[in-house]
Amino acid sequence: MKSLTQMAVDVLTTADGKAKTALSRHYAALWQAARKSSETPEIGAATPPDQPARPATPNLLNPRDVPRRKPGTEQGRIALLHAVAHIELNAVDLHWDIIARFAHIEMPIGFYDDWVKSANEESKHFNLMCDCLEALGSHYGALDAHAGMWQAAQDTADDFMGRLAVVPMVLEARGLDVTPNMIRLFKQAKADDAVAALETIYAEEVHHVAYGSKWFHYQCGRHGLDPTPTFHGLVKRYFHSQLKPPFNEEKRAEAGIPPDFYWPLAGENPEDFAK
Repeated sequence: MKSLTQMAVDVLTTADGKAKTALSRHYAALWQAARKSSETPEIGAATPPDQPARPATPNLLNPRDVPRRKPGTEQGRIALLHAVAHIELNAVDLHWDIIARFAHIEMPIGFYDDWVKSANEESKHFNLMCDCLEALGSHYGALDAHAGMWQAAQDTADDFMGRLAVVPMVLEARGLDVTPNMIRLFKQAKADDAVAALETIYAEEVHHVAYGSKWFHYQCGRHGLDPTPTFHGLVKRYFHSQLKPPFNEEKRAEAGIPPDFYWPLAGENPEDFAK
């Protein structure tokens, strides 16, 4: 059995989305089976690429150059599903990258269990979105997408705690804020398959954010750091924008992120926003 870091690099260097996610799920199953047996899986050491392999399409643009589409139309709903598929494929790479890139930092085996599970679920999410797109006569790669998703990985390539703060606790937490409105939109369109897929993603993304929070707090405890100001400092350093309300406070709390983590970074007073 390959080391876990070599598995991660294999996924990262696979370009086609369907092939990447199939390999991701295969390796996740191997890891999980080994963990249930008497075998002790090897973490190993491997060098991840600076950029993961990508399919020829979609064409990647600056986020401000990606066309806006009205979500109330079928084309707008296709664009939303395509955007989610793009996010999920990037998430597959982000979760395998954290395994390979930071394997030199000694972590409990549960850390690897969590990120393998997350990568496996993100792979499933990508394929759910592809199925929804294909049911509407489209496919992943049919539309342009934004090139900003990997920026957070590049910015935090040498900062483990920065990666934990920005990717799961900011970027993935944003998904908890926006997905309920997306579900309502597809319910209005009576797109039952898309609703079911988005509800699956919504439920499982809470756990991914929670893994980030858990291991961020673990690292803070290990180094004697106060989590709240440490989080604020890392987000200000690596996230090149303010956080945007409204926030899904219930799901963020479920994932272990209290309001004093994100409201001070929003440039808003929560009481003023509620008025």
